[in-house]
Amino acid sequence: MPRTTARGGPETRARIAAIASGLFHERGFDAVTVAEVARAAGVSSVTVFNHFPRKEDLFLDRSLDAAELLRAAVRSRPAGTDVLAALHAVALRLVDERHPLSGLDDRSGPFFRTVAESSALVARAREIGAELQRTLEDAVRDDGGFDGDPTLLAALVVAGYATVLVVTARQVIAGTPADALVDDHRARLGRLFDALRDGLAR
Repeated sequence: MPRTTARGGPETRARIAAIASGLFHERGFDAVTVAEVARAAGVSSVTVFNHFPRKEDLFLDRSLDAAELLRAAVRSRPAGTDVLAALHAVALRLVDERHPLSGLDDRSGPFFRTVAESSALVARAREIGAELQRTLEDAVRDDGGFDGDPTLLAALVVAGYATVLVVTARQVIAGTPADALVDDHRARLGRLFDALRDGLAR
């Protein structure tokens, strides 16, 4: 599914995001203006905002991907697989693929450092977390296959995953190569979903 219907399509959106990320890594998020990103990308500021309603979304540009992953995990899970198992499987697949959303991508170091240095990006990341929580809650409620409170499930899953990710981010920022963190990251995901299953089953 296309990431946006804004003029120029997903290719233009991806190019703008890539150019913006390069500038933010080089100079810091707060030092770069949307107008500078537009000039570097050869588009107007209006085009940038058509694709990215907020400057922060130029850098935190995978929220749509994350939302779709959550919806698909719930709606497209195999028969006989419960919601928690499906979400755990998606989290492990992200690790296996070294997907940017796992925090174990080769570019994770510059990304995490840029976020940590900008209060605006930290605040937006928290807002995105709240948006993803609502997305998961709605998906679970609409699916009807979870015998429990969808609001509580979504809150715990999103907060738990964010906690695992933050621990990994701190280690990457401290200089540990992402590849060296894979086993620890995977183990913490396992403990998270074990705790969720035990707690939500009570």
